[in-house]
Amino acid sequence: MIVNAYSVEALAAALFCIGLAGVLIRRNLIVVFVSVELMLNAVNLNLVALTRRADLLVPVEGDAVALFVILLAACEVAVGLGILVALYRRFGSVAIEDVGRLKE
Repeated sequence: MIVNAYSVEALAAALFCIGLAGVLIRRNLIVVFVSVELMLNAVNLNLVALTRRADLLVPVEGDAVALFVILLAACEVAVGLGILVALYRRFGSVAIEDVGRLKE
């Protein structure tokens, strides 16, 4: 089955908008981290789709950049979840309002 490149780009745009809405609307830091990961995966999907559509002889540059972004996202999740665990141990919740209380 051949998928149209424009439909893949539309899917990537929809995923990015859903992730952006999750970042702007939600107050739980875990949901915000998941939304940021969704946005990064939407960018990766768009990057790979654009690379495939560009009619390159070797379309691995976009795949390599997408793999690098996935590796960076995994590091971000590891550091972010460590911070969230420390925040939960300190305040008992992972709400965004608790981040402002870290000054105390």
